Amino acid sequence: MTSLSRDADAAQPAATPAAPLIVAKGLTKRYAKVIALDQFDLELGAGIIGLVGANGAGKSTFIKLLLGLIEPTSGSAQMMGLDVTRQGTTLRQFVGYMPEHDCLPGDATATEFVSHMAQISGLPGAAARERTAETLRHVGLFEARYRPIGGYSTGMKQRVKLAQALVHDPRLVLLDEPTNGLDPQGRDEMLTLIQRIGTEFGVAVILSSHLLSEIERVCDHLVEIEGGRLVRSSPMAELTAATSILLVEVDGEVEALAGYLRDREFSAKVNGRYLLIERDGDAVLDAIRDGVVELDLGLVRMEQGRRRLEELFGAGQEVEFEGVRPD
Repeated sequence: MTSLSRDADAAQPAATPAAPLIVAKGLTKRYAKVIALDQFDLELGAGIIGLVGANGAGKSTFIKLLLGLIEPTSGSAQMMGLDVTRQGTTLRQFVGYMPEHDCLPGDATATEFVSHMAQISGLPGAAARERTAETLRHVGLFEARYRPIGGYSTGMKQRVKLAQALVHDPRLVLLDEPTNGLDPQGRDEMLTLIQRIGTEFGVAVILSSHLLSEIERVCDHLVEIEGGRLVRSSPMAELTAATSILLVEVDGEVEALAGYLRDREFSAKVNGRYLLIERDGDAVLDAIRDGVVELDLGLVRMEQGRRRLEELFGAGQEVEFEGVRPD
């Protein structure tokens, strides 16, 4: 996606590599007796950042505070060096937002709506139309761009919301539960789009989700919120460090290989299509090789296992976990 220059007189946010993307200090939001966000201190750099927590943990409140859609009860926050409360109008030129809820006009076409949002974000008419066509092509809606949004599927509507968040060439996009209502294929396609936004186009992404599998797949940093408080802010590589478990996938009867290894006093168990084996030295590697040959199996994959994000969360939280995560 190509960049279009804005008005040269527009205030520009800090964009040096060393400058933090977001800084929150004592950020608090109260609704009567309910504390939605409590003394939030956070500093984040650029990248694809996963914002995770149970429903009602404070994720959406944090996003709305960053966007200036609501005002904090106390504390402050900056994005790209701009104060979210005092400089919100300027800041929103450089930020895209994909809300969780359904907010699309059913009688407008995708072209009409996304172009309108581009102009609201400060692009002149001709540039808005150019960017709209390019962005709708990027999200896979180019062929359907002149159809009324009311006739779109849930997945197509989510893509429209993503397109309007991207159309003005933002430096940061805030995505609130972007895979809501999508089937597995739709989720996979949406996550692929998000990953491209962050890696190929260099746009910083904050992805709010209660699905840990999504965070593990696309994010390089995780922020966990619980009860309005910051629990942790850590690089993903640190949270999903390598374990002593080998993950083995074979073309054939995985139970047979598990039995072969147990007979030789190796700790092995089957988890779905994977064989999980405790690696205590290199002898187990020879045993796996010998077992695959003797049992006439095909060795599809063998790699070091990694910790799962689910290990960080206590039982009862509204998060979803899926399968074994290979490296």
